[in-house]
This record gives sequence, structure tokens and C-alpha cells, in this order.
Amino acid sequence: MNFNTLFLKSFRVLLLPVALIYALVIRIRNWMFDKHYLKSAKFNFPLICVGNLAVGGTGKSPMVEYLLHLLSPQCKVGTLSRGYKRKTKGYALANANTTALEIGDEPMLFHMKFPNVPVAVGEERLVAIPQLLQDVPDLQAIILDDAFQHRSVDAGFNILLTEYSNIYVHDFYLPTGDLRDEKMSARRASVIVVTKCPQDLSNERKQQIIRSLKPRADQKVFFTRIAYGIPYHIFNYDDEWLLTPRDEVLLVCGIANPKPLKDYLLERTHTYYQQDYSDHHIFSIDDLNDIRRKFEQIQAKEKIILTTEKDAVRLMKFSEELANLPMYVLPIRHEFLFGEGEQFNTMVTDFIRNFNYKSMT
Repeated sequence: MNFNTLFLKSFRVLLLPVALIYALVIRIRNWMFDKHYLKSAKFNFPLICVGNLAVGGTGKSPMVEYLLHLLSPQCKVGTLSRGYKRKTKGYALANANTTALEIGDEPMLFHMKFPNVPVAVGEERLVAIPQLLQDVPDLQAIILDDAFQHRSVDAGFNILLTEYSNIYVHDFYLPTGDLRDEKMSARRASVIVVTKCPQDLSNERKQQIIRSLKPRADQKVFFTRIAYGIPYHIFNYDDEWLLTPRDEVLLVCGIANPKPLKDYLLERTHTYYQQDYSDHHIFSIDDLNDIRRKFEQIQAKEKIILTTEKDAVRLMKFSEELANLPMYVLPIRHEFLFGEGEQFNTMVTDFIRNFNYKSMT
């Protein structure tokens, strides 16, 4: 553990009184929803919520993508996100001229990878859902991105994500820990997905985690790992780069938790250099110049710049500046462990199918 990490952890411990106050506020808020002093709106429409209890990267965006891959061939499904760090306010539906600055990087990524899927943003989901249904009247389901803690809308199917290395039952409240909602809120989830697990996770360890989570009898716990795809050029999907032990990589990364990605590069490449930025960082021309300068300092012949899909949507505006740079994008996806992916898929599709059936009868 380096000095900066030790200092940060020590500083967060000193903020324990603030964390206790925050926990009390969250508890009172949830109690008011539970007792119906604050109202949760229910829609006569299939809403699938993807969320977590903690801040940071638990894999929400890849899970939304997983659901879009699963559902879009079967039904008309849309997404609704807050649009974190966008430069606009209010409700917006993505179109052919939309940029990441207008709707945020994650919704822009959904829009680019699934051009036939309606992608909307709106801070007030209670207002945005009816607007989306009015704009796309043939919708059959909506995926709510990062909405678990926003109880103004009561989704019919809640997918709660928790990271293997920081499972919520062992976490504490902000700012001492990473929890932004109380642990008891996990009882509202339809399923719990433990993400970013090691590929060789044992059944014994799996059962140990399930016991610690204490799920309801009808609450299924799944486990996934991060599966990386083949890097593709930022402006040309057909131009792929197979990573080899000869490669030297400049990693340009502005995500909440880059550790799994860095571990992956340690295994697959000769070495990597990192150019880290804050989560959802808005890249500037000065950043691009720094990236170019650092890349030119790498002496190896087999060298590339590698970035994440979320970072790529914020870098595409520099098409001219990046034209002569070998910048590649590393795709990721959830891969279910223990052969339980089909069970998860069935639970999701059955929810929509049964919901629509009940609505018609």
C-alpha cells in the first residue's frame, strides 16, 4: 500500500461522524418510502432497473449492454439514464446528431452500439418515463440505468450489482466507505449479481458469499466475470489489434475502477504505461497533446494507445487530431459463471413476457 492510498484511507476514517449522519439520513428516507410518507410511482409497463448500493464501477453499463443484446432482438426496448456529467438538463431522446456532451458518455455508448434502440436521458425519471413512452409509443420495455437508489419509481424487476472485491455487506457509508444506500435496500432487488469475479471462483467461495449476502428465499444470486474482447480502432471497427506479449500499451483511462483492466494488460502485454483521468473526464486538446507526447516517448515498435469504450465516446470529437495515432478501444462484457447465464436470461425475458401478457388480459 503506497503513501497516497494509506493517507486517503486514514482521512476517510476521520470522516466517520459524517458517514454516521449520512447513514441516518438514508435510513430515514427509506423508512419514509417504506411507510408511504414518500410515494413510489408504479407504471403499468415493464421497467428493468440496473443499479448498485455503492459509488464506483460495478459494471452497470456492461450490464445494460448485456440486456440490450438479450432483449433487442426479441422486443422493442429502450434505455433511460440520468446522463451523468452531460452539459444539458432535462429530458432528451438521442438522435443522429446527438453527442456525448448532450446525453453523457454511457448513453452515447448505448446509442452508438445499438442505433435502433431508443436511448433517453432525464434526471427526473418520474417525468422522463412518460415522455419516452409518448415519443416511442411501440416500446415494450425500458431499462433504467443506475436507478436502484432513486425510489420515486418502483421498477418491476431490479438487478442489483455488487463488486466481488467490495461486496456491500462488508462496506460502510460515504464518505468513510463507498455505500450511498443502506444495505437493507438489497431486499428490494429481484436478483443480485456479484461482478468482476475471478474466472476460477470456486463453488465453496460462491456459497460463502451467498451466505454473507443473506438473500431472500426467492432472491437469486448470480456471479459474473469481466470478459474482454478484441481491441478495435476508435474510428474503424474492422481494424482490430490482437494483443501479444510483444506489445507496449499506453492506457488512457477515465473510469471509476481501472484495476481489472490493468491486471488484464499485465497478463497480456509486455508492459503498459498509464495516463489516468477522473471518472467521466471530459477530454481537452491539452489532454490529447499529453497523450501524444507520452506515446511518442515509448521506444517499442509494437505499441498502441488503448482506451475504454466509455472513454472513446469522449475522445471521438478529436477525429482530426487522432487520425495518425493508433488508438484502439477495448470492449468488455459480463460473462456469467457456473453456467447460470441462461437462468438469468430466462428470468429477465419471463418478466417482460408475463408482464405484457397480464396487461393484455
